[in-house]
Amino acid sequence: MVPLLLVLLLILVLFGAGFAVDVLWYIALAVLVVWLLGFLLRSGNGRWYRW
Repeated sequence: MVPLLLVLLLILVLFGAGFAVDVLWYIALAVLVVWLLGFLLRSGNGRWYRW
């Protein structure tokens, strides 16, 4: 019974880590898109954000 619970716990942890990594990729992609839009849509000498 204990090995089964350990395997289930390991599967849960690995699934959670995989989901978190997947979400981080989407966040990184969104930040890249915002940065590129800010670079391409700048007006005059300054950009529309203050980074």
